[in-house]
Amino acid sequence: MEPRKDLDELKTLLETKQYTELRQYLAEMNEADIAVLMEAMEEEDLLKVFRILPKDLAADVFSYLEVENQQMIIGSLSDKEAANIINNLMADDAADLLEEMPANVVKKLLANANPEVRRDINHLLRYPEDSAGSIMTVEYMDLKENLTVDQAIERIRSVGMDSETINICYVLDSQRKLLGTVALRYLLLSRGEELIGDIMHENVIAIHTMMDQEEVARQFQKYDFTAMPVVDNESRLVGIITVDDVVDIMQEEVTEDMEKMAAIVPSDKPYMKTGILETYQKRIPWLLLLMISATFTGQIISSFEEALSVYVILTAFIPMLMDSGGNAGSQSSVTIIRGLSLGEIGYRDVPRILGKELGIGLLCGISLSAANFGKLMLFDRVGISVAAVVCITLVAAVVLSMIIGSVLPLLAKRAGFDPAVMASPFITTIVDALSLTVYFRVATLVLGIGR
Repeated sequence: MEPRKDLDELKTLLETKQYTELRQYLAEMNEADIAVLMEAMEEEDLLKVFRILPKDLAADVFSYLEVENQQMIIGSLSDKEAANIINNLMADDAADLLEEMPANVVKKLLANANPEVRRDINHLLRYPEDSAGSIMTVEYMDLKENLTVDQAIERIRSVGMDSETINICYVLDSQRKLLGTVALRYLLLSRGEELIGDIMHENVIAIHTMMDQEEVARQFQKYDFTAMPVVDNESRLVGIITVDDVVDIMQEEVTEDMEKMAAIVPSDKPYMKTGILETYQKRIPWLLLLMISATFTGQIISSFEEALSVYVILTAFIPMLMDSGGNAGSQSSVTIIRGLSLGEIGYRDVPRILGKELGIGLLCGISLSAANFGKLMLFDRVGISVAAVVCITLVAAVVLSMIIGSVLPLLAKRAGFDPAVMASPFITTIVDALSLTVYFRVATLVLGIGR
């Protein structure tokens, strides 16, 4: 696909009103590619293209569009047309759409939806946001254990088109409790008279409806599955989560963590679709907090005015010391946050983490100090005592920064906060204050300056 060329072709067909050719052109394209092209169009053209799409393709394309465009399309359709879109969406996609729409619109859409679709959507909407239950789909292929392979294949042929995937079939008892799974390839390779109960895989790894979506993503990564069943408290199968949902989860969680690490209130909207005022509101709270906390750095410098007045050269090395400490702390925090998100480490590992970061900090600090000492003596030509103050402080700043950068995310996790909040800006502010305090304390001791 060549997006620019295809977009130009679509616009040409629209402008010349060659709607039959446009319909045929779209019918030959992948639904995800059509959605990408529609996202690049003006609102009026987007609506025209959507109405031209064949009905069986429209719902598939709709599911790939941004929420804002989905809402705009729904608002432009009649109740019957909108209900047709909802009826043809997978239940999880329909639930995601309705969660973003006004209550009066949701009520109208559900009233016009098919009873089965309405039941499935209501089922999904009652689960907490970001839980496994809220992101699962209820369209899955289930089989009974007393079916033969031939009967199972016939059932898949008859109802499989309405399922999210048929690669894995789920074996249930009369109470819909999950007994096992059977892969489609095993069905195709097994003898027709064999019973499903004899060939199914009984050691099933399932996800609970209330599991957090971040943990869901970790389960997929751990077991390398393309789909996983979701069960309730009584081990009854209520839905499945597929790998395409997990990709969306991972993108959402990574974006949220990056925004928090940059001290920005997370947003669900793409950057280009977020207004200036809304972006301002999400950034200013943290900027104010960090600005206020940074005033402590100024107070520390003011309290050591005597040392600075006697050894003005000390001022020149403040940025380097603060930056080195901040960078070291950020490295540690990012490593720990990643380990926490992947479930590799926990609060119980604090002693080992402290020991490890202490060793790393000493090695890094000594290496940086050695390189810096050579620079101070050869290029800056400062006295040995000033060089000693700078290098000792550098070792201390790096060690303290790495320890703080590793411990704060763990403490945040323990207290129930998102560890990403304790990343770069917050840690850098703390480290800056500590680095300056150490710097001037060492200067007072080594250079013999009274406070």
